Amino acid sequence: MPPQPRPRAAVPVAGTDAPAARALTDAVTRLRRALRASIRSDYPWEQLPMAQVELLQVLGEHSPARIGDLAARQRLAASTVSGLIGQMITSGLVAREVDPADRRASVVTLTEAGREQLAAWTQAHERRMEAALSSLGPADRAAVQAALPALFHLAEHLDPGDDGPAD
Repeated sequence: MPPQPRPRAAVPVAGTDAPAARALTDAVTRLRRALRASIRSDYPWEQLPMAQVELLQVLGEHSPARIGDLAARQRLAASTVSGLIGQMITSGLVAREVDPADRRASVVTLTEAGREQLAAWTQAHERRMEAALSSLGPADRAAVQAALPALFHLAEHLDPGDDGPAD
């Protein structure tokens, strides 16, 4: 069977938000990459893979949780989350327990070590972000601050199942 042609990217229609969407996507990608790289260089102890950090964050907000619920929240396959949770159990960051609501099922909870790791990770990111923000001029800092509510709303539109900050 001959290879199928790749679909062509849609051509933006004049008057749409395509250029802004592209610029925002680029900015978010660069910001995430720069933050990850700076944390790893400034805090070499921070070697936790992002997938595990994200699971710690979810468990920090929604614990205990079943593997299937974690997978749905992260939009990952249950087998992927199960493998990550297995690694995190081995590292002592989470524990698997019997679900008190259904003894046939299990739930995952943060351990004290997991809570400490999540708190350290969060504090390191906050310190790094504070340092970066303080290097900006007053107008740029104000612009970032003013954009935060709209960015949270945008995140809600991208992930309507998210229980993110309310206004």
